[in-house]
Formats: sequence, structure tokens, C-alpha cells
Amino acid sequence: MSKSFEINRRTALQGLGTALALPLLEGMLPRLAQAAPAAGKSPLRFAVLYVPNGVHMQDWTPAAEGASYELPSTLQALAELKQDFCVLTGLTQQKANANGDGPGDHARALTSFLTGCQARKTHGADIRAGVSADQIAADQIGKLTRFPSLELGCDAGAQSGNCDSGYSCAYSSNIAWKSDTQPLVKENNPQLVFERLFTNGRPGESAEARARR
Repeated sequence: MSKSFEINRRTALQGLGTALALPLLEGMLPRLAQAAPAAGKSPLRFAVLYVPNGVHMQDWTPAAEGASYELPSTLQALAELKQDFCVLTGLTQQKANANGDGPGDHARALTSFLTGCQARKTHGADIRAGVSADQIAADQIGKLTRFPSLELGCDAGAQSGNCDSGYSCAYSSNIAWKSDTQPLVKENNPQLVFERLFTNGRPGESAEARARR
């Protein structure tokens, strides 16, 4: 590598850390233009993490309110960043409940997580939910990044069939929905994610990228 392209490890990690997420929600800003990055800075990001088995709420929820609250045990690792985040409580997702549809809590909870919609109970092709919050953000400010959104996961999951008491596997495998009938399948192959992010699409580029690693 020529000297003109050398960067130190810290700079590389900082750059990587700002490259792998989504833009900030437009609703958090008075004007879309304010989301554009200042010279030399990356755009602010919006990321959603889904924890399918949840958390132990007694060890997650602070016992007090206000700036002087003490972090519970689960969040202690974030102590140095305490001034940079808020812990929200008292939220309820009513569309995750049965509401007359019987069993299928897991599929409903996952589908309504970002859509706020009741999943149509079906294990056929006639699935229906709603546009997810991440895609609403991506439609508005996705132009600030190379990709409007990235859907990533540890397990791709099935996209058809009966996965939960009469609910399609598409409900149990996706949290991002482009439309009320189109879930966005997540990528769970790190190599493919890397090649998508860091190659420019030239013929043979993927092979070249693999050879450099």
C-alpha cells in the first residue's frame, strides 16, 4: 500500500463505526436539510435492534426518573454514555395482542414492532401488515447515505409457511416492511454485507475484495 493511502487503526475504526447504520428520523429535526452532514462529518444514523426474547425488565428499567437516575445492572456497561441516551418506559404495543385473533403472540409482536399494525392472520400469500418506521425514515432521508436502509440479522428465517399458530413465517422473520404486503428480508451473511458496502460494483470486484482480505 502506498503511503498516500495509509491510515492509522483508530481512524479506520472510527470511519467503519460511522458507516454501518441508518439516518436519523426526520421527525427529530425541524428541517430535512439539518440532517445533512456538516463538512467532514458523517450523517447521523437511526438504528433499530430487535431482541426477540426480550429483557429482564427489573434489571433494565431505572428505579428513578430525571438526570440523576442510577443505571440498572443490565445497562451498567453504558455508564460512560449515560448523558447520550434515554431509557423510555410505559410504552405498550396493543397490536401485538390477540385482539380476537387467538394464538400467535410471537408473530404479532415482531410484525407490529415497527409497523404498529395488526398482522392479518394467514399462513398463505395474502400477508398484510403496514409500512415500518425505519422505511418511513429511509424514504425521507435515505438519500443522505449510499443505501437508504440496511436490513441485517443473525438468522434469515423462512418467508413462507405456517410458523406460529396460523401466521405466515414472513411475520416471524422480518421487522422491516416496505409496504403493507412487502416485508424486507434481512441479510445474515457477513461476507455479502461487506461486499455490498465496500465494493463499487465493477466486474470481478467481489473476487478482488476477497483476495485483499
